[in-house]
Amino acid sequence: MQFDSQSLAGFYDSPVGQVTRRLLQRRFKAIWPDVHGCRILGFGFAVPYLRSFALEADRAIALLPESQGAFRWPEQRGLSAVAEEDEMPFPDALFDRVLMVHGLETADAVRSLMRQIWRVLAPAGRLLIVVPNRTSLWAQLERSPFAYGRPFSRSQIDRLLRDCMFVPEVWDRALLLPPVKSRKLVRTGAAWERVGKILWPRLAGVHIVEATKSLYAIAPAGKVRKRRPVLAHARN
Repeated sequence: MQFDSQSLAGFYDSPVGQVTRRLLQRRFKAIWPDVHGCRILGFGFAVPYLRSFALEADRAIALLPESQGAFRWPEQRGLSAVAEEDEMPFPDALFDRVLMVHGLETADAVRSLMRQIWRVLAPAGRLLIVVPNRTSLWAQLERSPFAYGRPFSRSQIDRLLRDCMFVPEVWDRALLLPPVKSRKLVRTGAAWERVGKILWPRLAGVHIVEATKSLYAIAPAGKVRKRRPVLAHARN
C-alpha cells in the first residue's frame, strides 16, 4: 500500500493514528522544549506534528515531496507546498529547525535530499528525523504508514547522517505498541510505551534522532546539475 498525503491524513485521523501522534509528539517536545522565535520546516508528512510547534514558532512551513501530493495546511493560511525533494525552493540557511517525518524512507535520492536539508538549515540549526526501524512490526505490516519505503537500522542512519555532514546528538525510540486497531490497545498506548522501552526496545516502530549541522566536513565531490525548482501551492 502506498501512502500519499490524503491516506496519511486519514491514518492520523484514526484512533491508532491519534495515539501515534501523541506518543511521537511527546518525544519531540522533550527534545525541542522551546521553539519560540524559530523558523521550522516540516518535510515529508509532518503536518500532524507541526501544529503544536506552530503555536510557538516564528514560522512553520510544511513541504511535501511530489510523491505524496499536495495537502493544504492550515486551512486558513495554506503554509504548505509541494516540491522536488532535491530542489527545495528556499534560500540557504533559512530554517532554525527541520522536522522530517514520512520523508527519508520514501526519498528517491536520499543523499540529494539530505544535501538540500543541510543547505536550508541555519549553521546552528537542528534536524529531527523519524525513521522506520527495520526490525519492527510497524515496518512490516502494509497498513502501517511506516511500512512504505525503506526502513533503517540505527547504524545505517548514523552513517548516512555523518556522510551528509550532520552530527547525531540525541537518539530515542518510539511506538513500542503493536500496530493493531484494538481499541483497548489504543487506549493503553502510553503504558505499552513504558513497558516496551524496558522489555523490547529493539522492536520500537521508529528511530528518532536529532542531529546538528556540521560546518567542517568536506562537501561531496561532483557537479550538481542545475534544474528549475518545482513548487506548487497545496490545494484541497
